[in-house]
Amino acid sequence: MAWIEGQRGSSVHRGAVPWGLVWLVIATLGAAAFFADGTRALMVAWQSPEYSHGPLIPILSALLFLRQLRDTPARAGPDARWVGVTVIAAALALGTLGHLAQISDLVAYAIIVWTGGVVLVTFGWRTGRQFWPPVLHLVYMLPLPGVVYFKLTTGLQLVSSEIGVSVLRLLSVPVFLQGNIIDLGVMKLHVAEACSGLRYLFPILSFSYIFAVLYRGPMWHKAVLLLAAAPITVLMNSLRIALAGVIVNAYGPDWVEGFTHFFEGWVVFLACIALLFALAWGLLLLHPARPCLADALDLNVEGLGAQLRRLGCVVPSRALGGTALATAIAAALWMAVPDRVPAPVERDPFALFPRQLGDWAQTEPARTLSPAIARALGADDYRSATFQRPGEGATVDLFLAWYADQSHGGVHSPEICLPGAGWEIAWLERTDMAPHLNSAEPFHINRAIIQRGEARMMVFYWFEQKGRRIAWDFAAKYWLMVDGIATGRTDGGLVRLTTPMGTGEGEAAAEARLQEMLRALIAPLPRFVPGG
Repeated sequence: MAWIEGQRGSSVHRGAVPWGLVWLVIATLGAAAFFADGTRALMVAWQSPEYSHGPLIPILSALLFLRQLRDTPARAGPDARWVGVTVIAAALALGTLGHLAQISDLVAYAIIVWTGGVVLVTFGWRTGRQFWPPVLHLVYMLPLPGVVYFKLTTGLQLVSSEIGVSVLRLLSVPVFLQGNIIDLGVMKLHVAEACSGLRYLFPILSFSYIFAVLYRGPMWHKAVLLLAAAPITVLMNSLRIALAGVIVNAYGPDWVEGFTHFFEGWVVFLACIALLFALAWGLLLLHPARPCLADALDLNVEGLGAQLRRLGCVVPSRALGGTALATAIAAALWMAVPDRVPAPVERDPFALFPRQLGDWAQTEPARTLSPAIARALGADDYRSATFQRPGEGATVDLFLAWYADQSHGGVHSPEICLPGAGWEIAWLERTDMAPHLNSAEPFHINRAIIQRGEARMMVFYWFEQKGRRIAWDFAAKYWLMVDGIATGRTDGGLVRLTTPMGTGEGEAAAEARLQEMLRALIAPLPRFVPGG
């Protein structure tokens, strides 16, 4: 059966009910209801600068689809639709998983899978698979998973800082780099998340994708244009940081605030676009025919309205009808299920945390984080205090954080936070402390040495996830999903122990100190970070 009405032999007659369009509308309305949590998550993410381009992505994808539909003639004959049905089933399963785990980002990801499935069901496999460019482009509207986002942010911050400092040194500007803090003497520039390059990276990647799709040239040209977006963005952001350093060094910090900072951002964005065009022009010089850039870009938008009207002639099929009913039923069932309200987690607030842990005594009142750091931490409760044993000069800093709900953000790994404070991670490994604690259960932690200038510290940290001690942040997110499905609980915490390494002190002494503190901490910890 044809996917769209042809000139002859069509099963759709003038005046008849357009059942293909009816099924498509029912499927779309059902999807809107079933994936509503994902849509809300997208709208929240689009309010941040990094994803503010998000609302444009569906529109651009729709235009790419209509352009491609213009070159797709009506074709009669049966075609395989079971692949699309399988993809639809996978999308509904992923959406259900996101609902049960209370992770709305998973529901948002399932929207794209569902969209691809509907295309395959409507057009059939042989024709539908050709529409992968507009469907894949929808990926650019999605927020990255929190763990990936923060790791990528940290990496871009460090790269941008290194390149920016190198440029400043070439310009004979005195500068010193600690982590991602640029010390200019008169002030310190912190390469914050807004300056990491992600604000430009995501929209530039989307632009380069469309640019590559519209570019009429060899496939390797398209690949170069697509892959070049990331290094171009990081390079331009580094030059932006260097320019900010030059301005601060010459005129003071006030010049990089307000309008100047905003204007710099737009200049960098437009400069990235210009470099992509320049790269495309350079690639065309390697082409034997030497076409001009205007001829190499397919910018014809004529007839898109006519292609949109063609969708009204979609021919019904059992697969399309089944997709519509399955999506509508899934939406109705999920809307009929009452919201899961997990029982409140009983725990003591950190304000009641003991000031004495075995031989270790708290040396001063617990510290309060600055409002900016507390906002970035996002914890519902935290504790930061220093402990010391009588007669010893060495101390151990204890930091605890607890989150009632980690499904929207959650714990930030110290791998992300420490560079932001100017520390460099010199060495990091994951290890099981169970043998040292005589524990029958695994006790996985991260053990690291950090340094800033001549100062060195040893750090133990791990994630508390319903009684599990987890070292890997991706594993913590996995168990968060499992616990959300099984029990509805999405709480968890972070524990970090830090001790300075004195001059000439070896790693063994610092590690022994942290292990002693760890043994004293184990007993009271479940009162404040509950297990299963």
